Order: sequence, then C-alpha cells, then structure tokens
Amino acid sequence: MKDLLVDLKSGDKITVQVGNVIIGGEEKIFISGPCSVEDYDSMLTMAKELKNVGVNILRGGAFKPRTSPYDFQGLQFEGLEILKKVSEKVGIPIVTEIMDTRHIDKSIDLIDMIQVGSRNMYNYSLLKEIGKTKKPVLLKRGMSATLSEWLYAAEYIMAEGNENVVLCERGIRTFENYTRNTLDLNAVAVIKNKYRLPIIVDPSHGTGLREIVPTMSLAAIATGADGLMIESHISPDNSVSDARETITIKSMEHIIKRIKSRKLY
Repeated sequence: MKDLLVDLKSGDKITVQVGNVIIGGEEKIFISGPCSVEDYDSMLTMAKELKNVGVNILRGGAFKPRTSPYDFQGLQFEGLEILKKVSEKVGIPIVTEIMDTRHIDKSIDLIDMIQVGSRNMYNYSLLKEIGKTKKPVLLKRGMSATLSEWLYAAEYIMAEGNENVVLCERGIRTFENYTRNTLDLNAVAVIKNKYRLPIIVDPSHGTGLREIVPTMSLAAIATGADGLMIESHISPDNSVSDARETITIKSMEHIIKRIKSRKLY
C-alpha cells in the first residue's frame, strides 16, 4: 500500500464539501452548537440563532463518550433523529460523532459529516469502516497523539477511498493543568505548511475555559486554521455537559464578526 502521507505533501490542497459548505477554501468555516443534544425544542432554537449569526455547520453530540460510566451518555439514536429534523427545518448541515462500527449503517443517512472523537482516533476498525462510506469526516486529534499518529489515523480513512477528511486540533494532554488541555497551534501551522488536508481548531476542548475561547479562536485563525468548532448554548451554565467551556451565542457572534472583519489582534 502506498504511503498517503507522501501524497499529502504534494499537489493541490484538498477541500471538503459538507452540504453546501466548503471546508478548506477561501472562507473560514464556523461549526457550533451544544456539547450534547438535549431535546428538540432547545436544539431547534439554537440552530436558528446560530445560523443567523453566521454559523455554517451545526454540532451536537448524540453519542457521548464519558470518562465515568455514570455520566450522561447522550440521547444516542433519538439524538440523531433530533439533529436530522432540526437540520431539515433550519437548512443547516450537521456534524456529530459515531463511536461504534455497528452504528454506521443506521446513522449514515441522518448526518452530513461524521465526527471521530479524540478517544476513537486510534480505533482503526472504526476508521476503516468510516472510510468506506465516502461521507465527510471530522477527525479529532487524540488527547495524547503525536502529529504523525494523527496523520496516520487520517490515512486509515483515506486508504479506503475517502479523501473527505478534515483534521481538528482540540488540544493535547501535557503537564500543564490550568487549562483542560494544551491547544497545539504549532500543529496547525505545520499542517497548513506541509500537508494538503484542511484543518480546523476546537478551542472549547482545547482550553476548557469559556473566557479564553474567543482569544484562542482568533489565534487559531491567525495561525492559518480553515475554521473553528466551538461549543455554544442558549444558557451555557445549564448545559448538560461541558458547561464550563461553553460560550453564549452572542459571544459566538462576536467571534465570527471579528474574524470576518479580520480584527484578529
């Protein structure tokens, strides 16, 4: 098998289309929504407001991998059905995580982009099966993954014929514990300089602190990221999961306006 990492270093930049949204093109792309799908009404309200402020793709977790087995695990297939209905109602594509190869067939027609979470970056069986779908994939970096390990995970998907891969830097685990993770913007610069795949940044998981999410969002774009993935909610403090890192929709609007006006400093 040829080494796709070599191929990624030469040739035209890859762009990925999700619905009518192009990731990796001239425009910066904004993905936002709650950490978890909670119910139809709140999801519909958030989707409408987020689209109005310039968000391109709606995020929301239906399957939630949690460190504790007693924490909220998501609405699962009910959550996927909610996302599908909201997507059709509002006219916005959705991205959400699939965690199990057994869920692919039942999930594939309900979502526009498959997210591979940090815990599943090393799940090579899942990567292979997702690669066979040809569906756009958002590949998050493993929490302790090196750059080469992350890129090889992308190869597992691409080797099955699916080049619709977008990388997502979401912070890595280091000795520093002030923030939830250490957001590695070095990786963004390297990917943009040496590889063809588009890359976005998740400053929510990268920091875990909503007060610095706007600053790190601007820094990510200044580094060359093709877009951002940010957790937002109509009432962040009442979010079922990841409340501490979740921002308001008004804050999301402010971030988008600054980036579009190129006021990054």
